[in-house]
Amino acid sequence: MIIRKATLKDATGIGKVHVDSWRTTYKHIVPDDYLNNLSYEQRTELWAQQLADSNKYIVVAENDLGDIIGFASASKRDTNPLPNSNYVETLYLLEEYQGKGIGKQLLKDLFFYFRLKNDQTIFVEVLAENNTKYFYEHFGATLNTSLQVTIGGKVLEELVYEWNDVNKVVALLSD
Repeated sequence: MIIRKATLKDATGIGKVHVDSWRTTYKHIVPDDYLNNLSYEQRTELWAQQLADSNKYIVVAENDLGDIIGFASASKRDTNPLPNSNYVETLYLLEEYQGKGIGKQLLKDLFFYFRLKNDQTIFVEVLAENNTKYFYEHFGATLNTSLQVTIGGKVLEELVYEWNDVNKVVALLSD
């Protein structure tokens, strides 16, 4: 397994992982109609745009065959609530690769990036019904606030977590 910085040629692989991981991760959380209408083509186009944006930091995980099996991204937002803050925007893995330490490696890469950028506070948003929140909590994220979002016509609770010590998280991820 390899973690590396994503390139434009990875848009198709990232788009496929994005759709497939949403369909497994958000089953019984997000309406089925919404999940069934996710499109590889639309997500590929979305990721081609994201990869062309120099303000985004995107990494992929490849299996031994060179297939993209996961990805993670970070970016500053115009609405960042604090100076020197950043966001874990995405972190997705195909279901069959979850629980093998790959998510930890993707998150570690993002935190090395945050440290390089001298970011001090990192945020991540997670649907309240998504068990991934426990992954972030395990690595020191604390609940900051919650808000409501609407996905596929369904109102959901989204939790906003934060980390306040990038070096501490890097140490936790390096164990």
